[in-house]
Amino acid sequence: MDKALTKENNKKSLKKRLKRFFPIYIMALPGLIYLFVNNYMPLPGLVLAFKKYNAKQGIFGSKFVGFKNFKYLFKTNDAFIITRNTILYNVVFIIVNTILAVFVAIMLAEMTSRLKKIYQCLILLPFMISMVIVSYLVFGYLSNDNGFINNIVLKALGKEPVFWYMEKKYWPFILTFVMAWKVIGYNSIIYISTILGIDRGIYESAAIDGCSKWKQITKITIPLLKPTVIMMTLLAVGRIFYSDFGLFYQVPQNQGALFAVTNTIDTYVYRGLLELGDMPMASAAGLYQSLVGFVLILAANLAVRKIEPESALF
Repeated sequence: MDKALTKENNKKSLKKRLKRFFPIYIMALPGLIYLFVNNYMPLPGLVLAFKKYNAKQGIFGSKFVGFKNFKYLFKTNDAFIITRNTILYNVVFIIVNTILAVFVAIMLAEMTSRLKKIYQCLILLPFMISMVIVSYLVFGYLSNDNGFINNIVLKALGKEPVFWYMEKKYWPFILTFVMAWKVIGYNSIIYISTILGIDRGIYESAAIDGCSKWKQITKITIPLLKPTVIMMTLLAVGRIFYSDFGLFYQVPQNQGALFAVTNTIDTYVYRGLLELGDMPMASAAGLYQSLVGFVLILAANLAVRKIEPESALF
C-alpha cells in the first residue's frame, strides 16, 4: 500500500514539474534540435576515417582500411603543423583573452559614469560581427595597394609598404589581436556578472578599514573571480584542439603563403574535404581532433580537482 502511494505521489510530482518547466523545455527545444543535428547525427560518419571511400559504394560499403588514413596523416608534415598551430594559438588566446577580459570587466564594474551601459553594449558589438565582415575590415587595413596602414601610417613614417598577405611573420600577432578584439567584450560580460554578484558589504568594510581601490581589486575582486576564471579556462581547454574557422581561413584570405602559420586542424579538414576531395583524411583529422580534445579536458579537470576540488567541472 505504501509503495503504491509513494509511486502515485512520484507521478503527481513529475507531472507538476513537467507542467512547471514546460515553457523552459519549449525554449530549449530549438537548441537541443540544433545540437542533435550538428553534433550527434554526423557521428556514424566517423567510420569514414577507417575506410577507403568510394562514392559508388557509399560510406558503409567502402573498403575498410583500418588506421591507414591516420598513418598517412601523421607521416606528412601537415599533422605537426596543424597540431602545433592549433595548440599554440589556443594557449595564447586563453592567456591573453582571459587577462584582458578580466581587466575590462573590472574597469566596467568600477565605472560610475552614466554611459556605463552604453560602453557595455558597444564592447559586445565586435562579437556580433560576422568573421566574414571582420576579414574585410582587416583587409581594409592591410591591403597592399589601398590599405590604411600602408597608405597612411607607413607612408607618414616614411617607410616602405609591407605586403602583409605574403609575410607570414606578422600573422601570429594579427590573428591574436583580431581574436582578442572580437571576443573580449563577450567574455568580460561573464566576469562582470560574477563581480556584480559579490556582496558589496565586503567592499564597504574594506573601505572603512582604509583599503584603496587597488587593494580592493587585488584582495577581494580577483580572488573571488578565481572560480569563474578556472571554469572558463577549463571550458577553453576542452576546445583547445578546435580553432575559429573564420579567423584562420577568412581573415588571412586563404593565402597559400601564410599556410605555415594559419593552417589549423579545422582549416585542414575543410581543405581536405572540399578542395582536395579527400574525405577519409578529413574525417581522420576530425576524429583525431575530437579524441585529443576530450582527453585534454579530462586531464585538466583532474588537475584542478586535485588542486582545488570546488572549482572542478566534475
